[in-house]
Amino acid sequence: MGTDGWRMVSRMLTINGVRERVAGGETHEAIVAEVLERGQSDPAAAHVFTATYAEDALAAARAADAAGRQPDRPLAGLPVTIKDLFDVAGETTLSGSIVRKGEPAAEADADVVARLRQAGVAITGRTNMVEYALGGIGLNPHYGTPRNPADPNVDRVPGGSSSGAAVSVGLGLAVAAVGSDTAGSVRIPAAFCGLVGFKPTQRRVSLAGGVELSRSLDSVGPIANSVADCLALDAVLAGAPLEVAERPLSGLRLAAPQTMVLDDLEPAVAAAYEQALRTLADAGATIEEVPLTQLGQIAELNQPSGLSPIECWAAHGELVRAGGPDVDPRVSQRMALGDGISVADYLAIQDRRASWITGTERALHDFDAVLSPTVPMVAPPIADVDASDEAYFHANRLALRNPFFVNWLDGCAISVPCQAPGELPVGLMIAGTQGTDARIAGIALAVEAALAR
Repeated sequence: MGTDGWRMVSRMLTINGVRERVAGGETHEAIVAEVLERGQSDPAAAHVFTATYAEDALAAARAADAAGRQPDRPLAGLPVTIKDLFDVAGETTLSGSIVRKGEPAAEADADVVARLRQAGVAITGRTNMVEYALGGIGLNPHYGTPRNPADPNVDRVPGGSSSGAAVSVGLGLAVAAVGSDTAGSVRIPAAFCGLVGFKPTQRRVSLAGGVELSRSLDSVGPIANSVADCLALDAVLAGAPLEVAERPLSGLRLAAPQTMVLDDLEPAVAAAYEQALRTLADAGATIEEVPLTQLGQIAELNQPSGLSPIECWAAHGELVRAGGPDVDPRVSQRMALGDGISVADYLAIQDRRASWITGTERALHDFDAVLSPTVPMVAPPIADVDASDEAYFHANRLALRNPFFVNWLDGCAISVPCQAPGELPVGLMIAGTQGTDARIAGIALAVEAALAR
């Protein structure tokens, strides 16, 4: 069962939908109480949360009810979830791991958590994730794996590493979720679950108070049911809204790379992507197939090991080594690739990346955005990818491949659903170079509208 089935088994929660319910006489408190109850009682929500904040969330909802309409705080009283790598004062941040239990409690909220509180958001819980955010499939052997709500008949992966974040939105337990994205960890689960995911330019949203994976590549972004809802949450996370205007598709020049991003596409993804390009072209966009051979250079430039394992090992290697079998071996194997890498090799990667960014930005200068499938497959069954390490790592590499080039570029991207009705979700990625977030958001609004017709 695909998107139609997903919409039936979920209870989609949107910002405007909650506002309409409140305008019709419901209270924020009642709506938040409802989603908290369903999060605890609905079998489909198993493994979505690692902690819930019922008392604080209901207090925020009551405060929003007492204050009435607040144009300067549009998310006040609305239920939002946070990924389990953001600090909450007084708690130990586990980052999907059990070896972090017993580590010192956070002295302060992460910057993004503090901004959510200042905005009056009802933070309902911490969401499950891949251990240390090191994986694109979404499995977690310690806290269980949330089931993708796109297919009630088959237990499919949710995508990672922001697995519980996407499922919390897909099940209607939040209007939006805060995730992190180092190689697609917001966009992959959004694509697999039929949602919208936004990876902003890294510097726009503070990383302070988050358990890092890769300080060079990490970014913080939202998952929601629409581009507009992602932008509403992004405005809170970044501390200021983007100046976004929906751009007409007519006259846009969009690059469709032919290197790497189209390799090994599943037929359903290829068909959805080709139809999406036709729809945009029919609406007046100019879509140019470009080699963009730079994408094929990333794997070599990122050697030895890759920035993510090097920086993750530097941050967490001592704890992971001591934890031994208490760490997911599929995570520790990847992280250990960063063990023993010299400073000279690390700095050489950084230099090669900087040069590559300059050259790639030059190649994309005359385009408004880059289009590609977000991931080359639909969400596979959990049993298939969990059957062997070979199957897992093959699927993981495929899931991470396309979205990663945006992180390597230090760019921004939004994934929007593009599948036909009744099909499993497929994501279309709309990407841009660093600092073009407002332009990409405006294009994404137009693309979303065109694909919905």
